[in-house]
Amino acid sequence: MFVHGIGGLRDAERELAGWTGALADGMRAAGHTALAERLTTTDADRCVFVSYADLFSPPEAQGGGATAEGDAGEILEDLLVELVAALAAEHSATEAPHDGAWRNRERILAHARAEADTSGQAQGSLSALRRALNVATTLMALKPWGGVARWATPKLMVGDLAQVSRYLARGEKDASGLTLDRRVRNRLHEALGDAPAVVVAHSLGTVVALEALHEHRAATPLLVTLGSPLSMRTVVRPRLLPQPPRTPERVDRWLNFWDKDDIIAVRPLLERDVAANAAGVLPRSSRVDSDGVWVHSAGKYLAQAAVAGPVAEALLSVSHG
Repeated sequence: MFVHGIGGLRDAERELAGWTGALADGMRAAGHTALAERLTTTDADRCVFVSYADLFSPPEAQGGGATAEGDAGEILEDLLVELVAALAAEHSATEAPHDGAWRNRERILAHARAEADTSGQAQGSLSALRRALNVATTLMALKPWGGVARWATPKLMVGDLAQVSRYLARGEKDASGLTLDRRVRNRLHEALGDAPAVVVAHSLGTVVALEALHEHRAATPLLVTLGSPLSMRTVVRPRLLPQPPRTPERVDRWLNFWDKDDIIAVRPLLERDVAANAAGVLPRSSRVDSDGVWVHSAGKYLAQAAVAGPVAEALLSVSHG
């Protein structure tokens, strides 16, 4: 089962084909050619893509739900502050060559830090959404944040990142009283059913999958998280449900993959911030390296042999079990 991350409306069939194809490429690289061929032909129905992006548009604020100017807006600000801090730390950790490119990056980051800093500002002097747009505008001057990567405009960047804050705000109730995060998790429960499932989640989807699997009673032989923000200590980790964060009880194995250039995976070693379940299962984090400017994409992760190999082994184990 594939669980996507932030982003706009999706064509579920096209996404399923793309994710399955990338996973099959990774399986071939890992030596599982026969399974890769079956996965894209006769066994294609074994893969399910859970789409929930439509639930984020348009925003709902019924029943006192959060909006961009409420709890979700404050979380969005915190998210951008943490991303700026991570970029600044990465920049400071590198050798500081005295060239124009390094100095320009330092100047941009300093400007972003100043825009993200709300200390000393009168409450309400600048809306959370406007501050977020200002920071996003500055960050897009940096690679890979510019249009060559994922976002063409600051508004699109903030709109995508706002999905994280809206989910964690636990608001936006619908007419039946279900909050946005609950409606998102219900999509996963509908797809999971009662049979064992290998779950592969990306970006915001790792948050959704972790919380949904705590509520799920069937076995999960393998949970794979890709480019996960779960350990973001200001924004995500303290807002996860349940607290403190831990491995769901029915998860038998959890593999977490991160790319060194994936800024969404700010704190990639999840085992440092997640407790074990009763069986002692902890996430095991491994680094992968992808080519290109923008590495925070599910397809690039899935095409890695290190990612696809364990998925193939888990699928074969479930088939023979």
